[in-house]
Amino acid sequence: MYAIVEIAGHQFKVEKDQKVFVNRLAIEEGKSVSFDNVLLIADGDNITVGAPAIDGAQVSAKVSKHLKGDKVIVFKKKRRKGYRVKNGHRQYLTEIVIEDILTSGAKKSAPKKEAKAAAPKAKPTTKKASSKGDDLKKLEGIGPKIATTLAEAGISTFAELAKTDAAKISEIIAGVRGNHVTDTWPAQAQLAADGKWDELKKWQDELDGGKA
Repeated sequence: MYAIVEIAGHQFKVEKDQKVFVNRLAIEEGKSVSFDNVLLIADGDNITVGAPAIDGAQVSAKVSKHLKGDKVIVFKKKRRKGYRVKNGHRQYLTEIVIEDILTSGAKKSAPKKEAKAAAPKAKPTTKKASSKGDDLKKLEGIGPKIATTLAEAGISTFAELAKTDAAKISEIIAGVRGNHVTDTWPAQAQLAADGKWDELKKWQDELDGGKA
């Protein structure tokens, strides 16, 4: 038996007694934790698919230890701008051991065609949640994917981003493809939160022109 479960913003295929490395969890070592966002469960030929999650299903695990991942060098360069920034990053990880996959209360999913038709119903909820925050894409270096990832981590306003350490931001967006330098994001966010748009625009022009 195996399951597809979402843990800390990422999807994993897990089996009982399997070790999995996930983004750092705020759980003490040795304690148990359960995840209820189970997207699929396969038991032999019997496959249950959620829409999007399976009602009543859970994956239970035990926190083995907290650690850091391998060091990654992030180098950003703007051609013909004289702009070069080099940073090192080690992702904060948690090792968990899958203890059990619980299917109690799980219901069989409808055929694939019906599941696809049900998916759009979740979209209005996402739009409502995002409308409450600020447009983080106004900051230099933040695109739609990063803005969505930050919002999922609970950072959806300029004020919240301004209070977040650059290293923590790098940790949150580690799964987004590309090299991202987050050093200036909290300061940019503070200017936006204070409504100092002219000052922010001037600084962004300098950043784009290669001035640190």
